[in-house]
This record gives sequence, structure tokens and C-alpha cells, in this order.
Amino acid sequence: ILRTSKRTIYTAGRPPWYNEHGTQSKEAFAIGLGGGSASGKTTVARMIIEALDVPWVVLLSMDSFYKVLTRQQQEQAAHNNFNFDHPDAFDFDLIISTLKKLKQGKSVKVPIYDFTTHSRKKDWKTLYGANVIIFEGIMAFADKTLLELLDMKIFVDTDSDIRRTGLHPPPSLLGSGNTVAIDLIVQHVHSQLEEGPHPPPSLLGSGNTVAIDLIVQHVHSQLEERELSVRAALASAHQCHPLPRTLSVLKSTPQVRGMHTIIRDRETSRDEFIFYSKRLMRLLIEHALSFLPFQQDCMVQTPQGQDYAGKCYAGKQITGVSILRAGETMEPALRAVCKDVRIGTILIQTNQLTGEPELHYLRLPKGISDDHVILMDCTVSTGAAAMMAVRPFTPQDHDVPEDKIFLLSLLMAEMGVHSVAYAFPRVRIITTAVDKRVNDLFRIIPGIGNFGDRYFGTDAVPDGSDDEEGGSTG
Repeated sequence: ILRTSKRTIYTAGRPPWYNEHGTQSKEAFAIGLGGGSASGKTTVARMIIEALDVPWVVLLSMDSFYKVLTRQQQEQAAHNNFNFDHPDAFDFDLIISTLKKLKQGKSVKVPIYDFTTHSRKKDWKTLYGANVIIFEGIMAFADKTLLELLDMKIFVDTDSDIRRTGLHPPPSLLGSGNTVAIDLIVQHVHSQLEEGPHPPPSLLGSGNTVAIDLIVQHVHSQLEERELSVRAALASAHQCHPLPRTLSVLKSTPQVRGMHTIIRDRETSRDEFIFYSKRLMRLLIEHALSFLPFQQDCMVQTPQGQDYAGKCYAGKQITGVSILRAGETMEPALRAVCKDVRIGTILIQTNQLTGEPELHYLRLPKGISDDHVILMDCTVSTGAAAMMAVRPFTPQDHDVPEDKIFLLSLLMAEMGVHSVAYAFPRVRIITTAVDKRVNDLFRIIPGIGNFGDRYFGTDAVPDGSDDEEGGSTG
């Protein structure tokens, strides 16, 4: 979240950062912002983010990458005798590896530096890959390898006397009405500003409004070249292939067929729709749990004092993740059969202008890399949003092995099954039914209607969508 004097910008709504194969196709655009302490780097960064007005921008500060000080260095810092504005004060190896991963669309752990103890806090914050990465710091251009990772380099040039006294840079540098934070100035700053490395004139940018406009125009042109149309690509791929072995469809018994008849009927009341949907969800969850690993010969003793050789769950833990909003309707069924299940949520919505899914929100329990992850949604049509839901859990982000990821849905289209299976061939896909077709609006045919609207009693979107593509996943 970026708060400005006029509005709050949510740097979210991340469009696809991968192609129809589920792999990263083009790197994010990285902007480097350099300049002395209190020169206005953060202000310029905020101005760029606000002017860009594009979803999913990551702001990475060099302040997070100070090295942990030795006891001797801590004593120097306590007496203001340690130079925090020198390249040796920063962990450039960690900076470079972090920026590389972010450009590749991977998640990273960023340290939180405690300036009172001059050490890193125990909990690190997680950042995810982005369309645009803004890296700012006083030594942003001090390392050659780091420079090569930056697609655009901007130096905020402010008079050293202004920075030393903590005065604001003049409007000609930053645009009228903008302020900058006053950084702590220690004894070595003045000499470092005069003697430290300065970027060549070709890298310098004034940071004024005209310069911001030019920067934004260039970034937008670069983003257009990187733009992906995943849903359209999926619609023309993987046709006429046999259904994958990773797909498991609940046996179509007369009972299951009867419940599908009720929930597919447009005349079914909301109460009936909810009742029979819940019954199907419970059956689907129970069916999915049968694919979990169980160890043989789990010996227990019965009340009669006899040994019984049974089976025990062989995994570490189960994490359920609801793909909002429809997926949360499956949570009660999962909790009913998994006593200690952990729950996370992910929000994916379709951009009505581009037709592409966008990741808006992700909240997961800590330490899920060894868990079995059960992703829950109610309909999957093209698979574009389902792929987006799976992607954060793979080794690219949370290091969950593909074969430990289960994608559960009440109804899927063949296109969606193929899309997910092609991108993630080891992910288990489990559903109660698979429909053959998707129409020109990417709606499942014959389908079930907009599940969320029918379940929650909300109004359908104007185009008569018949699944969650307008508000959740597809």
C-alpha cells in the first residue's frame, strides 16, 4: 500500500507474470534510484509509482540490506563513528540475489534491519515478483553487477548542504508540494558525499515533473512489450489431447448425477443450490483426501486389548487455500474432515478491460513448503486464473513440490484441465465433473452459472457470465 497526500494506491492486482506454459517469459522492469542521504529518493520513487498507475509495483529499499555489525562496529556506531554511507556497510551479494529473483518473478525474503541493535530482526518480510521493481538507495550504483540488473538508472541530485541540514530539495528537483524524509546525518557523511562514487552524467536524472513524465512514458513502452495474453493463448492450446493422468473425477454415481442435475438447473432455489452444493463439496473433499500419502502398518490397540494394523497420514500438515470468493464456500467441508487444517486465502479477479486474471491478495500460513496444499475453487474454465493460483506455491515462490498441490473444483472445463496439467504436470486435479466446451466468452458449456452469485445471492454481471471469471477464478 502506498499512501500519498491525495490518495491511497494499492500496489496489487498483479497480471500474469508467466506464459501459457506456466513459465516466466520476460523479466520485470527494474528501475534504480540513487542519491545521497535525504536527497529525496523515496519521494521520487513514490512519484514514479503514482504516475505509473500500473498494478503490482515492488519498492525495494537498500536500507534493508545493511550488514550485521560486529561488536566493535556496534561500539563505533554508538558513538556515531561508523560510516553507514559507505559501500562496505551493505550486503551486495544479498541485494543482487534478491533483485535477480524478483526480476525472474520469484518471491524473496527481505531482511528487516533493526537500527537500534544494528542487526537483522528474526522475521523477514516476503516480497513477490512484480511488473516494475524500484530499487532505491544511497549506493544503488556502487556495484557493477547490480548496475547490470537495472533497466533504468536515475540519480536524484540534491545539493549536499541541503541534505546535511535536512532541508527539503527545491521544487525544481522534485515537483512542488512534495517533501522528503530527513535522514540521520553522521560525521562521515560530508566527506563520503564529496569523495564517494558518483555516477556519470549519462545516468543522472533531475527528478522534476518533466523528468518523471519521461520516465513513466519509457516504462509504459517497456511494459507494453512485455505484455502477455495468457487466456487467449490457452484457448488455442492443448486442444484434442486426452485428459491427463493427474486428473481425478469423482465417480458419477446416480447420487452425484442427481445433485449435479439440481445445482445446474436454472430454476433451483438458492437454498436448494446451497444444500446440494455443500453435499458435493463434502464428497469432493473426501475423495481428494484419498490421494494423500499414508504409511503402512500404523499399529494401535483396540479397547479389547487387540492390535490393529491400520494406516496413518504420512505427511507433515495440510493447508487449505480458498480462492476467493467462491472457494471459501468449500472451507467448512475441509474443516469438517481435517481437524487441524491450516487455512490461507488468495484473491484473483479478472480485469474487465484486458480479460486477464490479476492476483490481488495472498495470505498464507508460515512454513508451508512441507505441507500438502489443497487449493479450492468452484469452477475452472480456461485455467488462466487457476494457473495463477497454483503458481505462488511452486518452487518459484513457496517451495511446495508440485505433487503436493491439489487443485479442487466442483466443475471444470476440459480446456482448464489441460491448461493446468500442461503448465504443472505433477499437480493433482480433482473435480466432480468435466464439461466439454468453453464458449467465446470463456464460459463453461453447459456449465453451472456464476457459482458465487447463485450461492451468495448476489446479482449476476451484465454479460451473463456462467462462472467465477468475473469475480474470482477461471
